[in-house]
Amino acid sequence: MKLHFFKRAGGHGRRPTIQRVLVAGAALSLTAGGVSTLLGPGVATASSHREAPLIAGDARADNTDTYAFVSPDKANTVTLLANWIPFEEPNGGPNFYPFATDARYNIKIDNNGDGVADVTYSWIFTNHYRDDSGQFLYNTGPVNSVKDTTLNFYQTYELMRTAGSDSKVVLKDAVVAPSDTGLASMPNYSNLRQEAIKSLPEGGKAFAGQADDPFFLDLRVFDLLYGTNLKEAGHDTLSGYNVNTLAVQVPKNDLAVKGDAKNNPVIGVWSTTERKTGSTTAADGAATDNGFVQVSRLGNPLVNEAVVPLKYKDAFNGLTPDKDHTVMPVVDKVLAPIVPTLIESIYKLPAPATPRNDLFEIFLTGICKECKSPDGTVALPIDLNSQLLNKDGKKGAEFTPAEELRLNMGIAPAANPNRLGVLAKDTQGFPNGRRLTDDVVDIELQALEGAAQTGKLVDALAAGDGVNTNEVAFGSSFPYVALPHTDSVNGSATKVEAASSSSGTQSAAAAPAGAVNAGAGGTSGMPFLPITAGLAGVLLAGAGVISIRRRLV
Repeated sequence: MKLHFFKRAGGHGRRPTIQRVLVAGAALSLTAGGVSTLLGPGVATASSHREAPLIAGDARADNTDTYAFVSPDKANTVTLLANWIPFEEPNGGPNFYPFATDARYNIKIDNNGDGVADVTYSWIFTNHYRDDSGQFLYNTGPVNSVKDTTLNFYQTYELMRTAGSDSKVVLKDAVVAPSDTGLASMPNYSNLRQEAIKSLPEGGKAFAGQADDPFFLDLRVFDLLYGTNLKEAGHDTLSGYNVNTLAVQVPKNDLAVKGDAKNNPVIGVWSTTERKTGSTTAADGAATDNGFVQVSRLGNPLVNEAVVPLKYKDAFNGLTPDKDHTVMPVVDKVLAPIVPTLIESIYKLPAPATPRNDLFEIFLTGICKECKSPDGTVALPIDLNSQLLNKDGKKGAEFTPAEELRLNMGIAPAANPNRLGVLAKDTQGFPNGRRLTDDVVDIELQALEGAAQTGKLVDALAAGDGVNTNEVAFGSSFPYVALPHTDSVNGSATKVEAASSSSGTQSAAAAPAGAVNAGAGGTSGMPFLPITAGLAGVLLAGAGVISIRRRLV
């Protein structure tokens, strides 16, 4: 194994608006040479609920969460889903929450293990006004269909699928489910959602629109880990808020190497936002479109939020996964994460010994019997979700450690999903992909504290953040996310619209089975998979500055 260390380079740029500053920063991070350019301040934006300084000023570009799972009701397909615009207060009029029209939203798939997207789904949006000179309202009366003239503002999108050098538009002028402006304005929102579910020409479905934010957790973790004694845990910070959702459900073979999901079942998934960089005008008046540049990125949850140091948060999201292993400052925090040392200082729980090779494998290589950490050891000797398991994937030095949400499409959906995923022997759950019901905060806290190494849950952290399920049940069919909330988050009581299936009927409780009892082991004979904000980021970056060359066969 060879370790390559890179020197830093500087870079700076200036634009008149926040969005353009973000774009300029991202461009610098990707075009200037060296790791320091990649990690210099003022680069790219961040994702996952405003966890980096710059993204707080560009909510429409902030992708909050990414999910990838075998569709529970159509096991021959995979659902890929990503969310944008954090903390959407339901009554956020008069403009509510449209997608940006000067951005490109992407869900990307690496199926061969080189850290580069082999398949990409891209959305570009267009605004439409039925009357923009005589009205200021989003809707001028009750809306029962997106075709109603009372819906004064609406959006459509073009969906493009790119595989290698082949790019084609698979949907054009597809309608977006609007922001839910309230029960009087949109008395049957499930009908509007149904109209926004579109069939893809070669099989599958697509959706764009507003939904309940499916991520559940207590963000008071940032008040010195729940007030230094867990007294602040137990409140779902995202309860009542909405997000904008993009999703596709496609046959497994559409995502696999050589279109063969049987022999190549593992994929790596992440979402990105790219903003237009504007145009330049030459002396002769000729204009040049400078295209798009990546300003936000999200694979595993909570990576940038809890693993990447402040200095590098903005820059990290301008990177592509194939560059992760070249960024040492972030890799260091994967192999020696910050969270366990904080827990030790506050709660006196000894931090696991470093280097954390288990985290490196979980987030940067996937998990398999031949997946080696930087020191050449195999920390988690099971075959689960590395592209190295693909018959036609990259092998040896061509395989690139990269932070991606990896999914083994060959593992069937669990009959009774467990919120702790692989930690509870439910191998179809996080970190093997991510389902809506996976409790990633509790999983990652356990993993950061060594559950993956010991095979046992840490008793002292058994309660986790005290939030085990979403505040409203998810739907039983695509796109699965619950309908948007309509009551103010700051109201005395939040009335939640029940999740609905594609037919618009209310869904029964769709939450997964309960957690594994503390200390029960959960995965006898199988190491626990570390998953945490710190873990995810730690691992991601883990590929960091280390350009690992080794034979993983």
